[in-house]
Amino acid sequence: MCSHYLPVPTPQVLKVSFDVTPPKDLGRHDMWPGYMGLFIRRPEHAGDEAVPGCEAVLGRWGLVPHWSKDGKERNTFNARSETAATKPSFREAWQRSQRCIIPAMGVFEPDWRSGKAVSTQIVSADGQPMGIAGLWSAWKSPDGWLESYTMLTVNADQHELMQNFHKPDEEKRMVVILPQDRYADWLNVSPDGAGEFMQSYPAGLLHTIAPASTHNTLF
Repeated sequence: MCSHYLPVPTPQVLKVSFDVTPPKDLGRHDMWPGYMGLFIRRPEHAGDEAVPGCEAVLGRWGLVPHWSKDGKERNTFNARSETAATKPSFREAWQRSQRCIIPAMGVFEPDWRSGKAVSTQIVSADGQPMGIAGLWSAWKSPDGWLESYTMLTVNADQHELMQNFHKPDEEKRMVVILPQDRYADWLNVSPDGAGEFMQSYPAGLLHTIAPASTHNTLF
């Protein structure tokens, strides 16, 4: 489970790595649940020649389903891939193909091998931003529409790197990191085909920085 990550810090890197023009407000530079950050989705009228294939949107990290009464859902910043299609908080976004990509320079997880939690930053081994698979939703609040998103996760009990994180008696989880050449495929796949993307990312393509620091970024 990921509850802390570093977003991509500049419009230039977002443009180069994700082929998207971000809004002026890039959100927080150090992301925790409930903060406003960027996610990338397929526009409503994608396919029209005048509409780009993807758009960057500012939203709250922690998905708020459309049926929410007060917008105060808790623990919806991660969605288990095994149950996202059926769990009430996420199933509509999954079934409606409201998929997104969360740009990140690194995610943080607690390493317990020393007997205590050591916050560790996990980054791409090549120094490039990561595209994390997610779901998004829009909720009508009294003040207008609120966009929100969640990160999808998979089991990592046998993952060479991620099995080192979280407490020994806890299930190991990791966010779904998408191959860069499949970003468009993820945004456009049908609900029935989305499951093929729910895979753990190769350990050899990841690198750790410990102890974690929000200043230890690669850009």
